[in-house]
Amino acid sequence: MCRIRLSILLFITTISICSAQVIDSTAILPADTAGRWYAGNPVPKMKFRPITFIAPAVLIGYGFAAVYDHGALKQLDVSTKAELQEDHPLFAAHVDDYLQLAPAAAVYALNLSGVKGKHNLFDASMLYVTSAAIMGVSTHFVKQGVGRMRPDGSGTNSFPSGHTASAFMAAEFLHQEYKDVDPWIGYAGYFVATATGTLRMYNNKHWFSDVVAGAGFGIASTKIAYLIYPYMKGLFTTKKEGNFTLMPFHQPGSTGLMLSGRF
Repeated sequence: MCRIRLSILLFITTISICSAQVIDSTAILPADTAGRWYAGNPVPKMKFRPITFIAPAVLIGYGFAAVYDHGALKQLDVSTKAELQEDHPLFAAHVDDYLQLAPAAAVYALNLSGVKGKHNLFDASMLYVTSAAIMGVSTHFVKQGVGRMRPDGSGTNSFPSGHTASAFMAAEFLHQEYKDVDPWIGYAGYFVATATGTLRMYNNKHWFSDVVAGAGFGIASTKIAYLIYPYMKGLFTTKKEGNFTLMPFHQPGSTGLMLSGRF
């Protein structure tokens, strides 16, 4: 039983870190020292490198193969569920609802504490939003198209795991922002994301292959966002529009973001 749990953790975490170790060609932008979120800075374009998508493609491919398989892959899903439920039949923890956001929260915590990442906070935020949009749309349509029953029978939207996709999307986001500062910061997000996927199985909400595919969708979504965001930003900004700032604010009774600049 312990062997299965360990295999789940090692399988997803190892292939995710292998994906992270592929060198990306994003240039590093100097972060502002004032801690503001500048909207006008240019973002260097990344060169598309197919090799960086091999790992997420393998994860997604495995998931699809398991969905339509009636042999060993399906048996692995069934046996993994049986082992986890045998050990903890009444397990019900909702920490995975929050844990999926932890790697992204770490990006903001590190920036605000003075440890700057690759992009300023405005661009980092837009990259995260773009990643979330790609992940959300892709997983939604796949869930609707596949219509896989959840292990607990609560719905037909099991494949892929949205929580896991969100967690690995955030983990890849953390990795992209901090891999050149400290690789271990980037890798830490993958362990948190793997824990999220494991909790989804303990909660009997997803099959093993749902979680594996979710990891692939999450990683791929962030990688795509880093490719397309510079072009998206270029459509909406010009050299004359570099005077916009987005800053966090707090006052009694309210906390939020403030956008200022000249139109």
